[in-house]
Amino acid sequence: MIASLLVANRGEIACRVFRTCRELGIATVAVYSDADADALHVREADTAVRLPGSAPGETYLRGDLVVKAAQAAGADAVHPGYGFLSENAGFARAVQDAGLTWIGPPPEAIEAMASKTRAKELMGLAPLGEITEADLPVLVKAAAGGGGRGMRVVRELADLAGELAAARAEAASAFGDGEVFVEPYLEGGRHVEVQLMADAHGTVWTLGTRDCTLQRRHQKVIEESPAPGLAPGLVAELHAQAVRAARVTAYRGAGTVEFLVADGRAHFLEMNTRLQVEHPVTEAVFGVDLVALQIRVAEGHALDEEPPPARGHAVEARLYAEDPAAGWAPQTGTLHRLDVPGVRLDTGYTDGDTIGVHYDPMLAKAVAHAPTRAEAVRKLAGALERATVHGPVTNRDLLVRSLRHPEFTGARMDTGFYDRHAAALAAAAPDPHAPLAAALADAHGRSRFGGWRNLRSQPHRKRYRTEADGAEHEVRYDHTRGGLTAEGVRVLTVTPTAVELEVAGVRRQFTVTRYGERVHVTTARGDTALTALPLLPEPTARRAPGSLLAPMPGTVVRVAEGLAEGAAVTAGQPLVWLEAMKMEHCVCAPASGTLTALHAAPGRQVEVGALLAVVQAAAEPEESV
Repeated sequence: MIASLLVANRGEIACRVFRTCRELGIATVAVYSDADADALHVREADTAVRLPGSAPGETYLRGDLVVKAAQAAGADAVHPGYGFLSENAGFARAVQDAGLTWIGPPPEAIEAMASKTRAKELMGLAPLGEITEADLPVLVKAAAGGGGRGMRVVRELADLAGELAAARAEAASAFGDGEVFVEPYLEGGRHVEVQLMADAHGTVWTLGTRDCTLQRRHQKVIEESPAPGLAPGLVAELHAQAVRAARVTAYRGAGTVEFLVADGRAHFLEMNTRLQVEHPVTEAVFGVDLVALQIRVAEGHALDEEPPPARGHAVEARLYAEDPAAGWAPQTGTLHRLDVPGVRLDTGYTDGDTIGVHYDPMLAKAVAHAPTRAEAVRKLAGALERATVHGPVTNRDLLVRSLRHPEFTGARMDTGFYDRHAAALAAAAPDPHAPLAAALADAHGRSRFGGWRNLRSQPHRKRYRTEADGAEHEVRYDHTRGGLTAEGVRVLTVTPTAVELEVAGVRRQFTVTRYGERVHVTTARGDTALTALPLLPEPTARRAPGSLLAPMPGTVVRVAEGLAEGAAVTAGQPLVWLEAMKMEHCVCAPASGTLTALHAAPGRQVEVGALLAVVQAAAEPEESV
């Protein structure tokens, strides 16, 4: 029996595993980097061991340090979570060689399936060889790892070499393995997967299907179980292929087999030899605790002959600290408040925590379960809309709009959903009355002369910037004998934290929360983040024309080969790559011209707005007469 368990991971999944351990009476051990010294998973563990450094390569990816941490803390088992070392056969062996129980599949099964190229061979498939125009479009894919890292869609043959190099570099950085391969890119399909659970006694469960079609940059955004609208025969085929993958690898524990479903057929993609991020929807539908089952299987217990029956439908949305309207750029800062009422919330953060630059920008997973799909989708959309998410910009509004989009509600989505709709779904829609509500709450109990004014003069003014779109607003209000007033609305009640307005005959309530100059105005229809501005605009710092600024805080991972001051560049040419929160972001030349300054260097940490380079645009040729 396992008495003490170390989670070789961080954040949300570490907290998730600890929750089950507490229910089972198992002591918990956390590992943490310097960047995570005050993280929630560290505070929730019974014991914690420091891994010196902040970068994943020197901390969470150091299997030798993690094993030593388990031994030092007296743990007798290791759970890998997902990501990092979760699909690393060498790490699994090191855990077992140290006399610890490995909460995962046998190392041989990880080796067989962790490389997507070898997995395809086992399933009787093969990647593409030499690529021709006839093969396009194709998908360049990292052989190891997941999460969309090292993955590129190629539509032009001339782009293939560059994308292969970029994918290799990203895969090597993320997984320590730069192997990539190329496979056909099937457009218009759906991403469907099967959850497996297997024991050492020959029993293999298939716990239904999940649909993970809504993805951006190959990173899943919304998942659900069961996958809607699949014919019974196709579901049976998916289950049969998943069981085959488990049998050929003598699999044990939790695993997921992923497919692309197109034209009514299932195309095998890969097997993830670990727990998946989206496992809560399966838990909700089948009424199981997959982490508890992982632990029982690792202890040698047998599964029941059949899994429990499925009940209802579950939908999960991933809440990210990112700005969809700014190219999904990750966001950092203090998470002042996080509350999503009425649904399951798995998170690695709590109020007051700092969102840094080193790791994945996912704040939480919100999961709704209901008797039908329509009810589950409505429940989750409503919960997210009413959620309190105060801090960095998030994708919350995009999630709500995605859940209510007719293609999703009608189960007609495919993997191109965000390619078609991202711009509309990410469009900013701040509440037009939020700045007024913020100003009135701020003015409550105060006036220029200490009270109301009998003789009207100039109204009070206050300026705000709405963070969703960067727009600046000046609002005007006045103190009168009857209280605060504003043109165009009827002010009903005002306190420092709540305002009620009547707008075109409709009463609306606003909750106002301040964090320094940042103000969040919340209604039943969502939240508007504002920044209070001085009445007179401050002078802006001047930058040379063509300055390339860091769009987010992160690390410079590479610079275009041969790039140096004085080099000629063309519009759109990739110049600098930044890594932030597990994603690479390319900074390109804004115009054709000459690189007159280069401040970026591999390994350099940069803050948002840092000057990376300057491109002096080429002069337009004069027209001859």
